[in-house]
Amino acid sequence: MATDTLKSRADSGSSTAGGFGRLLLDNGALTALIVLVIALSVLSGDFLTTDNLLNIGVQAAVTAILAFGVTFVIVSAGIDLSVGSVAALSATVLAWSATSHGVPVALAVVLALATGIAAGLVNGFLTAYGKLPPFIATLAMLSVARGLSLVISGGVPIPFPDSVSHLGDTLGNWLPVPVLVMVVMGLLAAFVLGRTYIGRSMYAIGGNEEAARLSGLRVKRQKLAVYALSGVFAAVAGVVLASRLSSAQPQAADGYELDAIAAVVIGGASLAGGTGKASGTLIGALILAVLRNGLNLLSVSAFWQQVVIGVVIALAVLLDTVRRKAGATPVA
Repeated sequence: MATDTLKSRADSGSSTAGGFGRLLLDNGALTALIVLVIALSVLSGDFLTTDNLLNIGVQAAVTAILAFGVTFVIVSAGIDLSVGSVAALSATVLAWSATSHGVPVALAVVLALATGIAAGLVNGFLTAYGKLPPFIATLAMLSVARGLSLVISGGVPIPFPDSVSHLGDTLGNWLPVPVLVMVVMGLLAAFVLGRTYIGRSMYAIGGNEEAARLSGLRVKRQKLAVYALSGVFAAVAGVVLASRLSSAQPQAADGYELDAIAAVVIGGASLAGGTGKASGTLIGALILAVLRNGLNLLSVSAFWQQVVIGVVIALAVLLDTVRRKAGATPVA
């Protein structure tokens, strides 16, 4: 009896440990994030402080919001290189209209969001109806949006409206508003992907566009909606970034599109389309923010930081690739 009880407990413990190990194996990005947090906690006593963790959340917010929008595009087997420039343009439109031309702030915010939608619709039209490769269409928009933000601003920062600048503040003196916005946009992205018709359409188009078309899905219209959603998220990210800086800067968010794409891929999405989750994208953005924050705490040179970040991105994606191959291996 006692032997059976001990054996049962051992089996239970083994099953629990195996379940935890499988959880980590099935979530390569989560495993990478946990390893990073543990390693940086050991190397720096300042890492796990409340202030630093909130700072990491603020650093991750803009990238994560951009990446949620890019997730829609990548799931549908596309790519959007323009999100950083669209973010800067949207913020510039808001500041220019509200500060320089007296447009009511609420209307200026609507104009900023409309700017993001318009840029996304152009990307979608060029891709779906113009038959341009997404890389080329969004690369062109990257240049156009950045140029327009420079033209509108005259190449100089424009002060942001005070009422919108509060997005860079904290709630209750502890919760940064950018983190709250990131969570809200993440929940919205998860809802769109998991609970809506357009979300299911993204997976169908990314999995097999021709099969989706033959099944009656209006692929071209769906692509317009997908890129428009990416534009909206880019606009929100631009407003959040500008609120932190208290001004709309035409060169803001330069290079953020690469971080957004990296966050999506690190989070487990495939550039071939058909897979990806908002939760994975959030983890990917957190990995990048944790890594940069930890390297700063360790006084690592900014030049070497780029090297380390590139290596970690490659390792995270490699881990996810190994997991996918292991999951695809038939069991004898």
